[in-house]
Amino acid sequence: MKAFMDKDFLLTNETARHLFHDYAENQPLVDYHCHISPREIWEDRRFDNISQIWLGGRNADGTYFGDHYKWRVMRSNGVSEETVTGSADPFDKFYAFAEALEMAIGNPMYHWTNLELHKYFGVTEPLTTGNAREIYDHCNEMLQNDPEMTVRGLIHKSNVTYVGTTDDPVDTLEWHEKIAADPSVDFLVCPSFRPDKAINITRPGFTSYIGQLAESVGRKSLPGMQDVLDALTERLTFFKQHGCRASDHGIDYVMYRPCTIDEADAVYRKAMEGKELSVEEAEKYQTTVLMHLAKAYHRMNIVMEIHYSCRRDNNARMFALEGPDTGFDMIAQTICIADMARLFSALDETGELPKTILFSLDSTDFDRIGTLIGCFQSDEMPGKIQMGPAWWFLDTKDGMEHQMRSLARLGLLGNFVGMLTDSRSFLSYTRHDYFRRIMCNMIGTWVENGEYPANESSLRKIVEGISCQNAIRYFEI
Repeated sequence: MKAFMDKDFLLTNETARHLFHDYAENQPLVDYHCHISPREIWEDRRFDNISQIWLGGRNADGTYFGDHYKWRVMRSNGVSEETVTGSADPFDKFYAFAEALEMAIGNPMYHWTNLELHKYFGVTEPLTTGNAREIYDHCNEMLQNDPEMTVRGLIHKSNVTYVGTTDDPVDTLEWHEKIAADPSVDFLVCPSFRPDKAINITRPGFTSYIGQLAESVGRKSLPGMQDVLDALTERLTFFKQHGCRASDHGIDYVMYRPCTIDEADAVYRKAMEGKELSVEEAEKYQTTVLMHLAKAYHRMNIVMEIHYSCRRDNNARMFALEGPDTGFDMIAQTICIADMARLFSALDETGELPKTILFSLDSTDFDRIGTLIGCFQSDEMPGKIQMGPAWWFLDTKDGMEHQMRSLARLGLLGNFVGMLTDSRSFLSYTRHDYFRRIMCNMIGTWVENGEYPANESSLRKIVEGISCQNAIRYFEI
């Protein structure tokens, strides 16, 4: 029987162990999409206890910080919401999580959690209810007294070279400015443009958000469609000036319903008057904005990331209590690959298709995406259009293998830009380690089976590329 989570964790053959330890393990991390706070990086926050950094709490504005993956594990074990996200004693929260974790066999959370304890706190025994108090006290002592256990220290300890945060177009980017001006910060922190609120014309709060967008460009209002497009371009230019390398679109599905600017203007004005829109009308507006932004991304050399096939905030009662992004989302099934192809074709026809990474939360989309991206590659660079890594609920051992096997089967795995955390936690960088082990084991198995030659230079280029070098090239870091 293999030891639990030793140095060769998930590495089942000699070639896999060689590829990981010699080529992947010590490569820097490019975390090109995450949700961590630039303010906390600037302030170099020190957390009070392990419950706070793991399970979080409320920010001053009432929103939550913390890891909703862990919250779902706790809720699945019958833990009260007061203990999950409420004001329960920090140790009670930690103990309840430890109790739930023991039931999480087969769940990546079990591996992620113990990897975090091992890497950052030197804890080599698995977390259980029996050792919860001892581990809790040990972690807290380190968090409170170890000079390296601040936010910046954790980033350094993780060998992170680039952090791509997720930021709204109306954000002032003041914390990014402070970070960029601080010579003691020797890793790159850049904003990513997330214009969802400007695109989601049928969502509550759209009209008030347009008011915020207008204010961000020094205007009292944005009366027409062209005004919205101009405002978004101005804000994107501002982001680019602050080092923005990527945008991110978290949309239910990818739509393509082209129309004239006058048609889109009529839809926009109707929405601003508070009138209900049909699906067709909404898609005209959304397509107009998406096409406009995609062309701007191409012009400014900004990567377009699209995340889709998620159905959010499914529990109405809990949404009313807790708000968005608190662990009540699910995989959706959307059939939008044909519209995505039409969108890409229209952009390609005018030479304005930007570098693009596609993420679907539905694993049945992997092969569709794999064939789609092959239709729109370019001599601009290898792997211009990418299938993103297994995302969110698919961020598991079998999910990662499924995604990489699909990409390998239908495209070029060697050009893959690799892993990201997509996390709100500063301890989540171990997910890169988890991914690299799975990737090296999969490639190592192919070599051991005689499906790919043991060509050292080729294997090194592939493994180091997927680990981080492809992302460094792709995002021009």
